[in-house]
Formats: sequence, C-alpha cells, structure tokens
Amino acid sequence: MKVFTGLKAFALAATLGVVAEPYAVSASETLSMSNAPMGELTAELSVLFAQEREAMTGVSADAVAVVLANYRPKAKPTPPVKVEYSQPFLAQLPKATGGEAWECLSEALYFEARGESVKGQFAVAEVILNRVSSPAFPDTVCGVVNQGTGKKYQCQFTYTCDGHAEEIHEPKAYTRVGKIARLMLDGAPRRLTEGATHYHTTAVNPRWARKFPRTAQIGVHFFYKMPRA
Repeated sequence: MKVFTGLKAFALAATLGVVAEPYAVSASETLSMSNAPMGELTAELSVLFAQEREAMTGVSADAVAVVLANYRPKAKPTPPVKVEYSQPFLAQLPKATGGEAWECLSEALYFEARGESVKGQFAVAEVILNRVSSPAFPDTVCGVVNQGTGKKYQCQFTYTCDGHAEEIHEPKAYTRVGKIARLMLDGAPRRLTEGATHYHTTAVNPRWARKFPRTAQIGVHFFYKMPRA
C-alpha cells in the first residue's frame, strides 16, 4: 500500500472522515501557534503529524483507491474570448481549423457575408448561433445552416438551395471568416444583434419582417428577433 505523509495525508484523512478531534483548531489557537517559539511549534507539529499517521493506519487500501479514483482538481475558469471587429485583429490570429460545426459556420459566413464588413460577418455568425440556442430551430450549427435544404429557394440560407454548387473561389476571404467562426464557437460575446435570429439585406422587404422587432442594422443587413408568442 502506498504511504501518504505530510499535508497530503492530512487532506486525504479529512476526505475519508478519519481526522481526529484535535484537528479542529479555533482561530485563536491558530493565531497562538503562529506566534509561538519555534521549539513549541515544532513539538506541536510533531504531535499533529503523529495523530495524522495514527488516523491513516485505520484506512483501508480500497477506501484510499476510491478517493484517489474520484479526485478531480478544480478546473480553472476559462477567460472570456476577446474580439475586435477589425481586419488587423483578424490578420494577427493564426489560421483557424475545426470540426463539422466550424466547417458549416465558416461556409455560411463565406457564402452569406464575405462581402460584408468584419462586424457584419460577426453579426451573421451571431444569428446562426442564436438559432442554435433557440428551441425553435435545430440544436446544431449544421442543422441550422442546412434547415430546409432540398427545396429550391425554400431553405433558411439561400446558398444551400439556390441550385449552384458551393465552391470556394476566394481563399483569403474563407480564411478570414474561418477565424470569425472559430472565435464565435469558442465563446466570443454575441453583443451586436441583441439576440437576433433573422436578417435580410436592405435591398428586399420580406413580409415576415413587418412582424419581427428589428434589433440592428449592420452594413447592408437588417437584423430581427422573433416576436414573442
């Protein structure tokens, strides 16, 4: 059996519930110990560790194994993803990669918004991810992007059902939107469209837009929320 000593053993003993009563030290006792002469402090620590060893001798190897198997260190909080809506900011980022969700979002941004400003491209990404978060739409990026595909001009994103092959002819533009897709999937804030789930260009006036609250205009796109039931 592995022998645990020192503070690790004390922590393990506490977890297993075998720490003896003398370990319950009050604040005043702790303060007193911190100001005690070194000789007295050493003696008290010796007693403490002796009690610790005695307590640990009653712990079975199986009990120790269970505690160690279930121990998980606390994860450090993930720092927020910071973004700037500018070309220089994107240019200094490494080329992005990802799985299926990243590919679907990158393609959607390329075909739907590659001619827009950086802010406009982020805004379209927000709409797609807001739909993923909404119970009214599919719960995956690819499900949202391809919703309705198969019926010409009856899909949610025109490029998926316009009868034209989706071919990437502007690799630089695709690299740029790929970085935006990566940032958004990694948790970049959605603060541009106020929760919008729909958008259209300023060149059209769809019937549904009359009933949807408009939340923003960015570039040549108007953004809308779904009306409350």
